[in-house]
Amino acid sequence: MSIVKINVLTVPEEQRETLEKRFAARAGTVENSDGFEWFELLRPVEGTDTYLVYTRWRDEESFKAWMEGSTTTSHQGGADRPKPAASGSALWSFEVVQQASPQQ
Repeated sequence: MSIVKINVLTVPEEQRETLEKRFAARAGTVENSDGFEWFELLRPVEGTDTYLVYTRWRDEESFKAWMEGSTTTSHQGGADRPKPAASGSALWSFEVVQQASPQQ
């Protein structure tokens, strides 16, 4: 079964709009990566400054290939890159052991 990677981002209130705009404007290369299955950016609604970036992959190897590939350049800093909107992050990993879809 698939694997899920959740990037946990600490985003101060004043940086929320910046973060969301950057994700909306991203190049979209993750969607074309081999083994990629799903993406969601989850905004907090109940008194926290933690965003979740949810991605689902066919397998760990697909995720690792994406992380090691040139598509990760969007996450690297540089003199001409804007200041990060998130002040911290952690990566959670899960295996999908059960799933359900709406019945038609």
